Amino acid sequence: MKKIFIADHHPVVRKGISCMLKKNDNYDIVGKATNGNELYKNLRELKPDILIMEIDMPHINGINALRSIKTEFPDMRVLIFSVHPEEIYALRSIKSGAAGYVPKTASTKQFLKALKQIAKGGIFLNEELTSTFTSRNVGETSAISRYKKLSSREIEVLNLLSSGKRNKDIANALNINEKTVSTYKTRLLKKLKVDNLADLIHQSRMFQFG
Repeated sequence: MKKIFIADHHPVVRKGISCMLKKNDNYDIVGKATNGNELYKNLRELKPDILIMEIDMPHINGINALRSIKTEFPDMRVLIFSVHPEEIYALRSIKSGAAGYVPKTASTKQFLKALKQIAKGGIFLNEELTSTFTSRNVGETSAISRYKKLSSREIEVLNLLSSGKRNKDIANALNINEKTVSTYKTRLLKKLKVDNLADLIHQSRMFQFG
């Protein structure tokens, strides 16, 4: 039986996952956390086999948190179950140590399939992304090559931009000043080879992984 820990700041999500798994003899939910502080404390005490986590929670630093978790708990499997769409975070999450990425728009069937695959030691991405990763030759000028060159903070800024956030909102969310946000936007325009903010947002939502 695999020990499961759930980290999500939405009570309905925590309850929903619990209900899905409570009748499954393969999993035992050993704890839950609503923020980053609770998460680290409980991981050290409970040492779960699998962590199901929202990457955008209070007191947690997104992808960087995932990297630090995997550094401290290298044998623990991590399934990202996030409100953010796959085209924004899936690839970076897998590269940073996650064993799978499932958006919260996914079906119960897909979620359970992902968890089963991760529990067996595999990596889970949806079929479309997996097919794209394995079937296409990635060139230096492709969107995925450009995407892979972005830093974790640039990914966070890009995600917030694609959600319609203004510079001031992004600055507040990331605890940086507005001038720094403008600098990141300039970098993103250059790295993703687009000429304006509209094209930048469009590309962030339409990444072709391959």
